[in-house]
Amino acid sequence: MANADVPNGLKPVRTLTGSPYNGATRRAVHASGDSVALFIGDLVKLTGAGDATDNLPVVAQAAAGNSVCGVVVGMEPDYGDLSIHYVAASTRRIVYVAMDPNLIFEVQEDSDSGNIALASIGLNTDVVVGSGSTTTGISGMELDSSDVATNSNGQLKLLQLAPREDNALGDNANWEVMIAEHQLRDTVGTDV
Repeated sequence: MANADVPNGLKPVRTLTGSPYNGATRRAVHASGDSVALFIGDLVKLTGAGDATDNLPVVAQAAAGNSVCGVVVGMEPDYGDLSIHYVAASTRRIVYVAMDPNLIFEVQEDSDSGNIALASIGLNTDVVVGSGSTTTGISGMELDSSDVATNSNGQLKLLQLAPREDNALGDNANWEVMIAEHQLRDTVGTDV
């Protein structure tokens, strides 16, 4: 059975200790001056700024190569339009970010120029930032499969093929990863 090609960003599944993900998040702000939209499943980075209205850190969508602080798993409702399930560009909105440095996430590979091999477990790679869906609010981020063998300092560390019956090694496989370049573990802080 072939894997479905359904990019949907990163989803927290458990901690490094094996405990299930309990839904813990930290609140942060997407600033109105940020011209990039945010979607559920997007990797985000701390910008080095704080939001004076709610005294919260400001986050922005992470690009390939950025150190990151976590993954967007939700957001406060847009009371002007409850059908909006993402953070529109240039819109201030509070988001919920899974920031625990010990979280394990599931994410699909892009299978560009080949697939990730089992021998790549333990190596790092970056994400490819795809277009999120303004209908579902889901991220389009995927693992960069062509970056695995050459990137010893990538954002994400490959842990294993996601252990599900509907997932197989090959095109569009889902992998379990940890954030390797986590801002809450880095001594430098932000990478903007």
